[in-house]
Amino acid sequence: MISIKTKEEIEIIRQGGRILSSVLKELEKIAKPGITTLELDRAAEALILSAGAKPGFKGYDGFPYSLCASVNENVVHGYPSKYALKEGDIVGLDLGVIYKGYNTDMAVTIAIGKVPFETKRLLDVTKKSLRLGIKKAKVGNTIGDIGNTVQRFIESQGFGVIRELCGHGIGRDLHEDPKIPNFGKRGSGEPIKEGMVICIEPMVSMGNYTLRKSDDGYGYATKDNSLSAHFEHTIAITAKGPKILTK
Repeated sequence: MISIKTKEEIEIIRQGGRILSSVLKELEKIAKPGITTLELDRAAEALILSAGAKPGFKGYDGFPYSLCASVNENVVHGYPSKYALKEGDIVGLDLGVIYKGYNTDMAVTIAIGKVPFETKRLLDVTKKSLRLGIKKAKVGNTIGDIGNTVQRFIESQGFGVIRELCGHGIGRDLHEDPKIPNFGKRGSGEPIKEGMVICIEPMVSMGNYTLRKSDDGYGYATKDNSLSAHFEHTIAITAKGPKILTK
């Protein structure tokens, strides 16, 4: 069942989204060669708590950390570890907060130092596909319109759209209806209505889009070990169009 949020609920989620966005910006600053993903997790948790929010991921389905840190071929849900980031890596930072009982969710993928041109293009294309998907998140369209737009752009750039994972509704629970695939047909799926709050999160591979379990046994990685990228925002559907709550 899709939950329609009141303006007051959306305002609370927006406040949480501001906290989340500011924490991720700080993590981007300290994600340099030599830092471990476990250190990033500890920094994320400290920043969230100091801002008066709670980590949204810690304890969710048994996940023991506050941050999902997915390096290189790892797509999402990567366990923070003692792995020290090195020049040329890319790392997906996926983070959630709970503020006044409501969840927000956001992800970025960043380059560590200098990366090859094609790797940078992967990040740029994935980030742009999120912007294009958000533009389709308006009253009168359908969930399929979002996925179709994301898919067509990514595939036109020669990359693969991850199909086994998707975006989602969000609110009191981290994952709510509806599911938001990054592929699909125009006009398909649920109609987009004012008051919906959703997470759009393109996940893109440089090679094949099929997945395997990550080596940590929890996350997901590309089956062919190709690099992958992931960007996400929490979006409110308003009469005036989509509003990004995580910025």
